[in-house]
Amino acid sequence: MGIFDFLTGEFIDVIHWVDGTRDTMVWRFEREGHEIKYGAKLTVREGQAAVFVHEGQLADVFTPGLYMLETNNMPVLTTLQHWDHGFKSPFKSEIYFVNTTRFNDLKWGTKNPIIARDPEFGPVRLRAFGTYSVRVVDPAKFLSEIVGTDGEFTMDEISFQIRNIIVQEFSRVIASSGIPVLDMAANTADLGKLVASEISATIAGYGLSIPELYIENISLPPAVEEALDKRTSMGLAGDLGRFTQYSAAEAMTAAAKNPSGGGGMGAGLGMGMGMAMAGQMAHPGPWGAAHPAAAQTTTSTPPPPPPVEHVWHIAEAGETKGPFSKASLGRMASDGQITRDTYVWTPGQDGWLRAEDVQELAQLFTILPPPPPGA
Repeated sequence: MGIFDFLTGEFIDVIHWVDGTRDTMVWRFEREGHEIKYGAKLTVREGQAAVFVHEGQLADVFTPGLYMLETNNMPVLTTLQHWDHGFKSPFKSEIYFVNTTRFNDLKWGTKNPIIARDPEFGPVRLRAFGTYSVRVVDPAKFLSEIVGTDGEFTMDEISFQIRNIIVQEFSRVIASSGIPVLDMAANTADLGKLVASEISATIAGYGLSIPELYIENISLPPAVEEALDKRTSMGLAGDLGRFTQYSAAEAMTAAAKNPSGGGGMGAGLGMGMGMAMAGQMAHPGPWGAAHPAAAQTTTSTPPPPPPVEHVWHIAEAGETKGPFSKASLGRMASDGQITRDTYVWTPGQDGWLRAEDVQELAQLFTILPPPPPGA
């Protein structure tokens, strides 16, 4: 050590730490040879603690305040050094400043789904995520259990371990809580407090505490959410029969608006919808009472619904066109746009067939009369 460094160490007698990083938990005060002048002033600000380590042993811990480093306020270090009250020489010791403020908005989440038993849906897989805050409550224990001799310890170095502890306890609490999945959203605050209390003992062993833990969301797998949405739609529709009727009406409306289906198909669907609506009017239900005129004419069993008209696709020049109604195909046959040899297909048909080989379509083409007598 040069003469300038020596003099600098002798005259600098103020020890303090100002943190501008907002993520540093522990910072070691650096001094050449760790030599501290006897009688130096130690400044510990609010949200800090200063821990002295002498020859590898934890010594004194200073809370916020201004201290004169003398034998009367360093009892542990005085005992370790066997100082008397007349001691005035510099001493060697490591000083660690510990940030005791809260570290907020830290993220946690389940990496893999948690399997829980729901009283209504049975076994389900859940995912969850949220935020938490952490703070150092026992600087000496935190220094000895976690930091060791690290000169600058940040929150990132321990956040992964804390997240693992949170997820482990959250999994256990959720699996044993017995709270239905549909009620978990209303109990996230209580679940967060319960998880925080369960991990407090483990975290306290590190010299830390979890002042706050929030559960932002608990979600189901996409397939289960889709099934739940369908179940909700059924509940809105009233019952399964009404839901089926509603779905059929929506499908027919969408098909009638499809311009590629042709006017015949739209007309047929419109007739089907009209007859279905007439049947609804004739039979009172939760959607309204029957029309009086209709009630007088429907004293017997209503007629069955009209047969479902097939829609057809045609193959032309290696491309598929359609769908077309039978009426549309009739007009196309009259105009020569399709022939007997045109390949057609409809849902439920086993592969492509020529139009003349389909009984329903063969009648669309002109049937030639037999030869006249005497020819």
